[in-house]
Amino acid sequence: MVENKDKKVLNVPNLRFPEFEGEWEKCKLSDLCTFFSGGTPNSSNKDFYGGKIAFIRSGELHANKTELFITQKGFESSSAKMVDVGDLLLAMYGATSGDIAISKIKGAINQAILCIRTKQNKKFIESVWNKHVSKILMKYLQGGQGNLSTDIVKSLSFSFPTLAEQERIAKLMALLDERISTQNKIIDKLQSLIKGIMVELQKQGQNKGNWRNVLLSKVLTERDERNTNFYQVFSVSVSRGVINQVDYLGRSFAARDISKYNVVHYGDLVYTKSPTGAYPYGIVKQNLNQENVAVSPLYGVYIPNSLSVGTYLHEYFMSEINTHNYLHPLIQKGAKNTINITNQRFLENSVPMPVCANELLLISKLLLSFNDKIKYQKSILQQYQKQKQYLLRQMFI
Repeated sequence: MVENKDKKVLNVPNLRFPEFEGEWEKCKLSDLCTFFSGGTPNSSNKDFYGGKIAFIRSGELHANKTELFITQKGFESSSAKMVDVGDLLLAMYGATSGDIAISKIKGAINQAILCIRTKQNKKFIESVWNKHVSKILMKYLQGGQGNLSTDIVKSLSFSFPTLAEQERIAKLMALLDERISTQNKIIDKLQSLIKGIMVELQKQGQNKGNWRNVLLSKVLTERDERNTNFYQVFSVSVSRGVINQVDYLGRSFAARDISKYNVVHYGDLVYTKSPTGAYPYGIVKQNLNQENVAVSPLYGVYIPNSLSVGTYLHEYFMSEINTHNYLHPLIQKGAKNTINITNQRFLENSVPMPVCANELLLISKLLLSFNDKIKYQKSILQQYQKQKQYLLRQMFI
């Protein structure tokens, strides 16, 4: 790699492979690519679904399989279009708007996906799109309103080097993406291992009679402490637990007066109550920050009888099934049919736990050991992701 000394006057990237020189050419995508999107067969017609044609939706761009399949009859009755493995796919609207990927599936696409075909290097286009996607979405999807369109995508201009240089850059980015994918698999396997251990421990404990169902009111106490010391406001995330709001979301969403926010100490459990992804009744997380923090006054905060209890419950509620089965019986419908679980109501169900405190301590140590490994592997993943962002900034215009 060499640093470009003339970057102020030439249309070249800041960082470049030494064997290449000359300026990059700025081109509209419409001059280099062809485009088409698809459609959706009538969902009320059962004859159109359950066939052998993979039906790719915008949330499945990176997947190697689809949830839905359509029949040949369904395909022919709609404006769905076929794409091949290796085609470049772009999500046009919805929650995944702006997402781009090289398809791993031969199948049909719906109207929310744009297929981009080109003689340019597809990995290069995918990468240069990812460099600029935030600005593109900010311009065309302001405040979450509006959608991308074929005309918008066609009108966009990017700088392109020769095909040889595109391929050289694309190989590097592909290697880095492959390593990021491998790192994600390492983390997923560790998380699956913890879930498997939890299920097996519970099964063995109940079979041997060493475990019993324990009311949470017996092992948790509500912490009723307001934020009069003005601790920093933290959010609660499914994947990252109790985390600084600015670090996680990029800005603070707290009210001006945070003195009425709830204080959370190290080891406390936080119950969010609000629907989050696969957790329709909220999530439960243990605070592992050494310093005291503040969370929304809508959240419930609880002091566990011991750190071991908190660690075990944190892991128990990592399971979507466990969380649903625990919270669903506690639902109280409020005004306008809203779902409500009060702070005290949260404590009125039971969880299977070891009878022996020493066994619970050993289990919590095992869980902490695995979580430390996951934390380390996630730190490696973050480094690879930072490296990718650096290369996107420096190797593309």
